Amino acid sequence: MQLGMVGLGRMGANILRRVMKAGHVGVAYDRDEAAVASLVAEGAQGAASLADLVASLSSPRAVWVMLPAGEATEATLRELHGLLHEGDIIIEGGNSFWKDSARRAEEAAAHGLHYLDIGTSGGVWGLKRGYCLMIGGEAQVVHRLDPILAALVPGEGTALPTEGREARDPRPARGYVHCGPNGAGHYAKMVHNGIEYGMMQAMAEGLDLMRAAPFELDLADVTEAWRRGSVVSSWLLDLTAQALAYDPDLAEYSGHVSDSGEGRWTVDTAVEQAVPVPVLAAALFARFRSRQEASFADKALSAMRKGFGGHLEPKKG
Repeated sequence: MQLGMVGLGRMGANILRRVMKAGHVGVAYDRDEAAVASLVAEGAQGAASLADLVASLSSPRAVWVMLPAGEATEATLRELHGLLHEGDIIIEGGNSFWKDSARRAEEAAAHGLHYLDIGTSGGVWGLKRGYCLMIGGEAQVVHRLDPILAALVPGEGTALPTEGREARDPRPARGYVHCGPNGAGHYAKMVHNGIEYGMMQAMAEGLDLMRAAPFELDLADVTEAWRRGSVVSSWLLDLTAQALAYDPDLAEYSGHVSDSGEGRWTVDTAVEQAVPVPVLAAALFARFRSRQEASFADKALSAMRKGFGGHLEPKKG
């Protein structure tokens, strides 16, 4: 199959690389010509504009937009509405607000286009590990794109099978789930990232408490042991243990912890729906506090964010 990718940042470029690695044809476009050239050198077909990208794809086309949430995405979608043909598919894989995704699907449908909102988790490690995909849209469109989606996810890998799933949809066990209609994919990803905030905060606070113990605990060794057999074992713990192994004091981090929007949307949605989320709200507020006076826990949060997503702390003014 063919896939056109608009936006060759940390995730867009690697998504296209993984698709091409599985034998599919990738067409790459970004305003940064060097980013396009890099993918062309790896076997992609380069496009000089959105119009060029659309012209390079055969009908029915599939164009994946991987741009920052907001006007960059909105402007690109508006332009694609005028370039794509009836029956073509737009995929929006950035961290967009789910209500925007539902609206954008209606706008695409008015032009005869299909729309999928795909919450994408995997960060800078997705090329190697695969991505977890949370998909909103029409079932038949998801089915049509199954070869592309199956190429992106990790597969069952080494995770033990979940008992009781034998008669259920096999796709979630491979790393992708059709969550429901448009908006559902980004809703699931929003909550996923809100939970991520809470998990990271709990781990960071625990590290802070161990650092304050009345005896010296080797946090690099403790977290390394926790990775094996512990109920708190996770990828976040893997990244934390790795950061501590390199630098037990996390001296390279200031502890200024940014938030990229999804945590705020999660808390806002919880308030709107009257669902109590005290842990997720507290984790969000802790990030706000980190920008005033940072602790070792905040440095741990910064280390985790850099580890899974390549997120760098803002430079000091």
